[in-house]
Amino acid sequence: MEQTRQENSMRDIGVLLMVIVVAGPLIGVAAASLSLLLEMTQHVMLGGVESVAHPEGVSLPIRRVVSILVASFVAAVIWWLIRRRHTIPSVGQAVHGKSMPVLASLVHIVLQIFIVGSGLSIGRETAPRELGALIGQKLSGWLRVSTKDMALITACCAGAGFAGVYDAPLAGMFFAVEMLLVDASIRTVGVALGTSVVAAFSASLIKGNAAFYHIDPIVATPHLMIVCVIVGPVMGVLGYLFRQGTSWASTHQTRSIHILWQLPLVGLLTGGIAYYLPQIMGNGRGLAQTAYNAHTQSAVLILLALAAIKTVATIATVRSGASGGVLTPAIAAGGALGAVIAICAAPILPGVSISVVALIASAAFLATSQKAPLMASCLMIELSHSSVHSLVAVGTAVALSVLVSHTLSVLFSQRNLR
Repeated sequence: MEQTRQENSMRDIGVLLMVIVVAGPLIGVAAASLSLLLEMTQHVMLGGVESVAHPEGVSLPIRRVVSILVASFVAAVIWWLIRRRHTIPSVGQAVHGKSMPVLASLVHIVLQIFIVGSGLSIGRETAPRELGALIGQKLSGWLRVSTKDMALITACCAGAGFAGVYDAPLAGMFFAVEMLLVDASIRTVGVALGTSVVAAFSASLIKGNAAFYHIDPIVATPHLMIVCVIVGPVMGVLGYLFRQGTSWASTHQTRSIHILWQLPLVGLLTGGIAYYLPQIMGNGRGLAQTAYNAHTQSAVLILLALAAIKTVATIATVRSGASGGVLTPAIAAGGALGAVIAICAAPILPGVSISVVALIASAAFLATSQKAPLMASCLMIELSHSSVHSLVAVGTAVALSVLVSHTLSVLFSQRNLR
């Protein structure tokens, strides 16, 4: 009996090590490939790639309109055809055992990258997570593991896909542990962290590891901590509203033939706005970096408008039938609102960096909208290559944000029960 138990334990360790050593590099290469595909799509459809130096992109106004409109028509037709025959499970559903059809899932994943690269307002982070989950699920079947271990492997591989595309191993680990499995056991954390670290490193060998966002160094001064105490609760309220909107859009998402006119209509409206405001395009990196670069009071009104438009455009895109993420749009909206707060507070609290406050607001907004404070905190620090000491300021705002959001959720739940 004891020998059998030891043999099973050794096999368990061997299987999980194989996941880290085999799936980690494979997912890292896959995530890097999706990043390169996004850049290629931007080159072909828009004529240039967004960057820190040019967060709004370099495409001509009319080309933006055409790109978004063409992509929305193509995506609508393909998704309608796929959904007539297949049901593509979410990452959460895949973790709980719902099988992912290989070919249909791959087309679904590539299509998400295509619409983001072409300019539709939606995040790209769901695609690498789904690709990681697909790899993890099929690897689990090949290894013939238990249902519980299949959930563990699928979730950890999904987190590794997230880590690979953003070079964010801690965020990838917390995505699996905090959001998918809700399990912080040593075994779960070890597999999730190991897979995410290997995937992130493997991806960086192909696509590099430059900072995704550029901001000033984060130094936890008394003035900055005061601003964090203000930013946290405000982002808690606004992030809660953002989550309610995106959840509604996902619940009521068009999955019938009506996608053939609804998604192109949203594409036309998005393209019309992008003709004048290119920052609202794509996954939100352009808007976020625009907010981090803001310096003067003249930027307040445009940032408020961009945050509102980005939110509405993302909700409309999801509602009209497009698949994709809302994580990076949340970062963008939170960053724009945080920059506004920083600009308004500058005369009272001199010396506070607008870019730093904006990034902290992004973290707080994201934490509330995703209900994932640990993932959000680590992701924003990793994306900006900030010092670990920045957790003092980021953690303060994030903690206050999720507490306010939780309070609102409880209050509205009690009100609905009456």
